[in-house]
Amino acid sequence: MPAALKTELTELPESRVRLQVEVPPSELDDRLQRKARELGASLRIPGFRRGKVPPPIVIRRLGRDAVLEEAVRDTLSTWYADAVESAGIVPVGDPQVALGDLPPQGQALEFSIEIGVLPKAQLGQYKGLEVPRREAEVDEQRVEAEIEAMRERLARLETAERPAAAGDFLVIDHEGELIAAAAAAGESEAEGEGESDQAAQQALTGRDQLVELGAGRLPESLEAALLGAGAGDERTVEVDFPEEYGSSPLAGRKASLQVTVKEVKGKQLPELDDDLAIDAGFEDLQELRDDIRSRLEEAERQRVDAEFREAALDAAVQAATVQTPQALVQARAKEMWERMLHSLSHRGISREAYLSIDGRSEEDILAELGPDAEQALKREAVITAVVEAEGISPSEQELQEALEPASRERDRTPEQLLEELRRAGRLEELREDLSARAAVDFLAEHAEPIAPELAQAREKLWTPESEGAKSASSEEQDQADSGLWTPDR
Repeated sequence: MPAALKTELTELPESRVRLQVEVPPSELDDRLQRKARELGASLRIPGFRRGKVPPPIVIRRLGRDAVLEEAVRDTLSTWYADAVESAGIVPVGDPQVALGDLPPQGQALEFSIEIGVLPKAQLGQYKGLEVPRREAEVDEQRVEAEIEAMRERLARLETAERPAAAGDFLVIDHEGELIAAAAAAGESEAEGEGESDQAAQQALTGRDQLVELGAGRLPESLEAALLGAGAGDERTVEVDFPEEYGSSPLAGRKASLQVTVKEVKGKQLPELDDDLAIDAGFEDLQELRDDIRSRLEEAERQRVDAEFREAALDAAVQAATVQTPQALVQARAKEMWERMLHSLSHRGISREAYLSIDGRSEEDILAELGPDAEQALKREAVITAVVEAEGISPSEQELQEALEPASRERDRTPEQLLEELRRAGRLEELREDLSARAAVDFLAEHAEPIAPELAQAREKLWTPESEGAKSASSEEQDQADSGLWTPDR
């Protein structure tokens, strides 16, 4: 942490706050000197070696305000994070920062931040809530499907003297020519080929390529042309390569392709017998089935536990009162959208490419994310309230246990990682994460599991608080028709 910032918080309507932040002169001067040293590394000033220009000379040469402005710009995000942590708020959405004039030597820098914050929840009942929980059951069809998947993985490819069918593999040679898009009105065709055209043209030629029919990896027109082909057959087909055709330079292009089928290969699945089990490391087929069933049941129990934890949290949310202003919901929806785009970028998918594939506008996507964003805000608010109400705080031992997996991967002790987080100012993030998990655990442990069928029946049961209360006569008629017991029958 830098020299302590002075932070004053003012609550505003609609779950927003204003932080008035004051950066002390000592911190400001330290940042000024750092930036001057950084700039001095690239300055050439007579009488000084390159990179050895003292900060006072740099400040005098460039001007204090110019150096200070860059220092403030570089450090503002750090001061923002420190102010938010000091104020103990959970920001939602983008901040509005108002920066005052740069102060003279020896005076503090002041700026203000307006930001949406996580709303506060007024807890209702959160212990002893009845929450639906299904049984962790695995039917034999899933066991058999796993065995079939294993047979697929162990299948051998054998040459087939017959026409190709879906599920077969073909060994092919291919070559082709790009079909140029029509020139725009009033414009002539571009002369020569660009780099993208050259790369696409090269991708049209291949020898001894192994392709699978029916897997959805080939363009539809090419797949249709190859179905029914035999060894030695040739096909000429116009292919429209889709925009989402991986990272291939052919994506979005059109070409005339000549394909020669050299070989048809069919998958030969291993027999469903004890030999299959022995190859997989088991005594017999029954032991293999038992092992698969056991693993599926364990995975199903974990899914049921996760569902129950989420349902317990949502039941506490339903019993609580949480105000979620529309602006806050929109800000959270935007955060969710930006996180999704960040994840897609790691897979080479841009914002524009995703919107083109999805077919919806960004505004439509944000609108559809609204309900999930609102529920996420309510969940976080309730979790925060439960943490406070129950005084949940992870112990030092629990912090170390949480770092065990990372410590093994990084060949460090949990104590060492804990100290690194403490020095980096990130220990509070770990505490908050563990506290949130513990709060959801608490809700699940204190919930009363009931059969999903019973929960559904109770949802249909008439109550005086039912939304859109009806007239007494229509209520009586509805009750008679439903056949369910109600308080006045």
